[in-house]
Amino acid sequence: MIEDKIKSVISNVFNVSISDISEATSPDTLKNWNSLGHMNLVIALEEAFNINFKPEQIIEMNSYPLVICILKEVLN
Repeated sequence: MIEDKIKSVISNVFNVSISDISEATSPDTLKNWNSLGHMNLVIALEEAFNINFKPEQIIEMNSYPLVICILKEVLN
């Protein structure tokens, strides 16, 4: 399931438990999700899914639900 793979990437990038990732997960809830952490997340997602995000998509990915939405958009 795509959500499970995304959670795994987020867990690895931000060093948090998968069980801590929810619909509320965002830079407001994860202390390591700062500008550098965000770029690390983008790179990790691009590598995990073998894709490239557009700059505007990278900016929009500011929560776990939006990451799912944008990733699905890129994959379709």
